[in-house]
Amino acid sequence: MAQPLMPHATASWMVDNTSLSFDQIAEFCGLHILEVQAIADDTAATKLTGRDPVRAHEVTQEEIDKGQDDPEYRLQMIKGPDQVRRTKGPRYTPVSKRQDKPDGISWIIRNHPEITDGAISNLIGTTRTTIAAIRDRSHWNIANITPKDPVTLGLTTQRELDAAVAKAAKAAGIEAQPTDHRLEGDRSALIEQLRAERDQAARDLENGGREPISEANALFGDPFKR
Repeated sequence: MAQPLMPHATASWMVDNTSLSFDQIAEFCGLHILEVQAIADDTAATKLTGRDPVRAHEVTQEEIDKGQDDPEYRLQMIKGPDQVRRTKGPRYTPVSKRQDKPDGISWIIRNHPEITDGAISNLIGTTRTTIAAIRDRSHWNIANITPKDPVTLGLTTQRELDAAVAKAAKAAGIEAQPTDHRLEGDRSALIEQLRAERDQAARDLENGGREPISEANALFGDPFKR
């Protein structure tokens, strides 16, 4: 069921201006009956200013009259409040991080010049004018701008940045940098060696032999064991 835009303020107005029961008010406003009781007893944590739901076009006076005549009647709202939706535009950035935007823009321009101003604008949530000013170093604060990874600054996510880089590289005909797999074989070999030494040590113990000293013992043994 739809609820008033300001349920507590609406409940306060209904308590003061109607003879509706607390149960009716609570159900219409989407509140617990004890909250309505606290408003009526003036013991609510916050002093509320009543909000007239009739003037707000959320309920008609006829509905209120029906509710006052019949305690079992449940008021019907005319319509729910319109939800506020963001219009299409740059990404929203919290105020606390907005001062970091120029640093993030500078980092992208320096490390990924193939990314377009439009893509940077979508990533960082800034304007093309600001990006252009940083590109040509005409920004008013250019002396204090230090390139910093926008992911580290919390301006975008690594996944979004990687996607933008891949898309820009594809559009520019730039081959993606190959992943370095040179260390993967060495790492696997080391793990296998350590496992083999650990298994050998376990077999030696089962055979009643003395536990050999090895890298496996150093890594997997109990450091407090004497």
